[in-house]
Amino acid sequence: MLRFGDNLSNYRSLKKYVHIGKVGTFWYIFMKYKEKKYLRKTAPSESAQMVEAIYGCKWSLTVYQLLASEINRPGEMVRSVEGLTTKVLNQCLRRNVEFGILERISYNEVPPRVEYKVTELGTKFMGILDELEVLQNEIERKYNKRVN
Repeated sequence: MLRFGDNLSNYRSLKKYVHIGKVGTFWYIFMKYKEKKYLRKTAPSESAQMVEAIYGCKWSLTVYQLLASEINRPGEMVRSVEGLTTKVLNQCLRRNVEFGILERISYNEVPPRVEYKVTELGTKFMGILDELEVLQNEIERKYNKRVN
C-alpha cells in the first residue's frame, strides 16, 4: 500500500499500488502526494499595514515634508501647516514612532522640549513612498494618454 512519505519520483512504482478506474485513480494520488516546489506567497502584512496606516493619515506625508525641511518640533509643525491641530499631529507622530519611522527625542529642560527625527528605517520607508509616487505619476500619464 502507498504510505505517506514514499518516494514518488518514479511514478511507475505507484502503478502497482493503484488500480486505474477505481475510487482513487493513479493520477489523483500521484498529484496529491507529489512534492510541491513552491509555497503560496503571502502579502507582507507588516509593511502593507504601515503603508496603509501612513496613507490613511492625511497628515503623515505633510509631516515627512516638514521633517525634510528641518522643522522637527511639534509646535513649529502646527504653526507651519494650516488646518493641522495639536491633537491630530500627536496621533500622527505617535503612530510613526510606533512603526519605527520616526524617533522621539525628549530633552530634560524647563519648559520641556521634544523633537522628532527620521530613523534609518524611516529613510528607507520614505524612499518607498517616493517610488510609489513616481509609479502613480506614470500610471496617470499612461491613463491620460488613453483617454485623450
